[in-house]
Formats: sequence, C-alpha cells, structure tokens
Amino acid sequence: MLYVPDGVPPIIASTLARIERTLPQPGEILVRKGGRVEPDDVVARGKSDRAPYVINLAQALNLPPEQAARAVVSPIGQPINAGAVLARRRGMFGRRVLSPANGVLHTVDPATGYAIICAEPQTITLTAGVRGVVMDIINNQQVIIETPAAQIYGIASFGAHTNGVTRLLTLDPGEPITETMIDAQSMYAVIIGGSGISAAALRKAVEHQVRGIIIGSVNEHELRTFFQLTKRLPWAVGRRNWQWMSHITSPLTIVLTEGIGNAPMAAPIFELLANNDRREIFIESQTSLRQPHHRPRVIIPLSRSSSTSLEPPRPLLRVGATVRLLDHEHLGSLGRVRSLPALPQRLPSGVRTPAVEVLVDNGEAIWLPRSCVEVIA
Repeated sequence: MLYVPDGVPPIIASTLARIERTLPQPGEILVRKGGRVEPDDVVARGKSDRAPYVINLAQALNLPPEQAARAVVSPIGQPINAGAVLARRRGMFGRRVLSPANGVLHTVDPATGYAIICAEPQTITLTAGVRGVVMDIINNQQVIIETPAAQIYGIASFGAHTNGVTRLLTLDPGEPITETMIDAQSMYAVIIGGSGISAAALRKAVEHQVRGIIIGSVNEHELRTFFQLTKRLPWAVGRRNWQWMSHITSPLTIVLTEGIGNAPMAAPIFELLANNDRREIFIESQTSLRQPHHRPRVIIPLSRSSSTSLEPPRPLLRVGATVRLLDHEHLGSLGRVRSLPALPQRLPSGVRTPAVEVLVDNGEAIWLPRSCVEVIA
C-alpha cells in the first residue's frame, strides 16, 4: 500500500482525541452537550435504509415473466413479513417464493418477472465507545466526544468500529498469534499480537467472541482462507495498483499496523500497546486509499488529569529518527535517518528532489524522497 503521509504520526503518546459518533441519517440523540459518557453508554439511536431486494420470480417459479407476475399472492404496496409467501406456482410441480425480509412489496414487473421488496429500515444504536465528555451535537445526527488519549494509526483494517479491554498475547513484536493462545479469557477483548495470525486462530477468535485484533501484518493466503475467498486479493505484496477491499464483511475487527505480509509490528507501536495492557480502548475501523484518506485509529483513553492538546504533535524529520519506509521496494520496513541534506538530491531514478538517507536493518544506506518516509519515533 503506497500511502502519502498527511503529517500525523502513527504514534501519538498524548493528545486530546476527538471521536465522532455519527448516525446514517438524523435520529434521536440521547446525551447532552457537556455531559460525561462511559464506553457502553448509548448516545444516539436512529434508522438506516437498506438496499431493496430484487427477486427474479420467473426464474424461481420456472414460469414466463407474465405468468410469474400473476403468481404473486401478496398485495403490492402492502407490508410483507420475512418468510411469508410472496408468489406461488400451483400444480404438480408447485413452487413457492418467500419474502427474504420484513418490508413492503414495491412493484412486480410483468415484462421481466422481477419483484422488488423495500426492506424495513435497520435500527442503529450508537454507544460512546470511550469515556469522555460530549463537546458538540450536530443536526441530531452526530455526537462529538473528546477525551485525553494516546493514539495509534494503523495501515488498514477490516470490520466495524469497536471497543474492549486489551489483552496482550505475545511478548515480542515479531511473534504471531497462534490458535493455542486464544482461550475463554479473550472473550470480548481486543487481543494484541506481533507479526501475524493464522486463519485457524482468526476462526477461534470469532468462536470466543473476540471484539478486535491488533497485529503488525497478516499473510494474504490466511486472509483468503478466513474470508473464504477463492480469487487472489488485489493487495498482493509487490503489486503497484493496490486496492483495499473495504466492502469485505468481517465478524470481528482486525487492525494491521504494518500491512499485508509477515512484517513484525513496529517496536514503538508494540511497546505502547504492551504498556497499556488490560486497558479499555476504542478502534475506529476505516480504511480509504483515496481522498479523503482514512487510516484505522486505536484510541487509548488516559487519565483526565493528563495535559493534552487537541492538535496532535507532528514530529520533525531529523537525523536519528526512526522512520517507516513507504516506497514500493521497501514498503513497511523500518530504518533510521542517517543524513538529511538541506539541498535537493539526485536519486538513482534520476529525479532531483528533497531526500533523506536512511539506514535499514541490514546496514544498507539508501536514499529516498522525503515523502516516502513516515516518522515513528
């Protein structure tokens, strides 16, 4: 994944985190501005429209379209319950078509034999997710909560926003989560590992109702196995036309701090998470590679007495800084800044640009554009 940094570092030890809890459309706000909230407090409730169901009656009943339309037994424009008979073919080879959801039969097209059911809106309930103060309420749709917190920005994620108590399963940022590490004590927790996790361990995490997983990376094959996908995913290591399949539905939230592959979690990130073991955290799980960019955010609330600022610190690129490399060849690798010339440098590609010299793990010194490094510490 080639991500151009926006200046916000992946690790923020202390800041005033702002959390936006937003309904899909205006609804009922259950808190007041200035009030304090706990993680499981319900702050808003509303409705979310669902996509209509389009049903091919002609195919399901094995009838010509016009006859399939006449086989509909539910009145058009009237409510229909999930599992109720929508259409019926009588006779020796009788068949039935049942409604897939509660809703209203909107229309039946005799020319095509298709029926459309408008499903009932889904009820949405939003909890605060964190302990904090309600700073603003916008249009009966959005609740803004602020809390002193440490923050970690990941590379990508799957699943919905979630909260829970952290449970550290590994003692080293290069150690993966195995199936045997997950037990009943992981129930409702956000488990933390190092370099990866297997599909078997992911399935066991679902069985034990784990709320979230934070790891450095994960193998593409293990993801395909877990999500039961047959095609190779468009985020294979080495591909330049990276895409992120954010539409994949995940039964639990997975945050990657380094990316796809077998990379260990960056040591400063692992250290911050390890130092906050058994702490309540909130995960904003959202990944977007296009504008506006979004990276998953792990929020670790701190004590109210912590001195914080709403504007997060932006560490300067400097000699000796630990950086993550974002160029195609070294994506996700860590290094240390060796030199930072004031004047533009000519790179091996022939391009002359502001550059930085970085020492990577094998001792090699490489030159990169400054836009291809991200300060971690």
